[in-house]
Amino acid sequence: MIREFREFVARGNLVDLAVAFILGVAFTGVVTAFSNVILSLIAAAFGADLTFDRLTATVNGTPIPYGALVTALVDFLVVAFALFLVVKAYNRFRDKPNPTTRPCPECTVQIPNQARRCPNCTSQITPVAA
Repeated sequence: MIREFREFVARGNLVDLAVAFILGVAFTGVVTAFSNVILSLIAAAFGADLTFDRLTATVNGTPIPYGALVTALVDFLVVAFALFLVVKAYNRFRDKPNPTTRPCPECTVQIPNQARRCPNCTSQITPVAA
């Protein structure tokens, strides 16, 4: 049982997930600071002290602090945009896979690149140069 647990923990995808989680937790501080900068720039542009954390609404004499929710939403949008940029950059620089098959020009069945004849429709095909 211990050996199986060790194999489970040592799996590559589990280790990758743990590293991603730790980086995400560390990234939280950066995002919060960046959100504060963005909110300060918005406050400077409008010439007012714009602190969402202090926003409250009163219902039947009870204050409801909805400003914390607004701040959390701004933080979420900053994180989502940052992740979007990271994934976009990753996809741009990732190596494109070299396909080993192609569609037959006659019947559109996938055939190997080196095929000279389609096994489905038996039409003659020029092989793709490697």
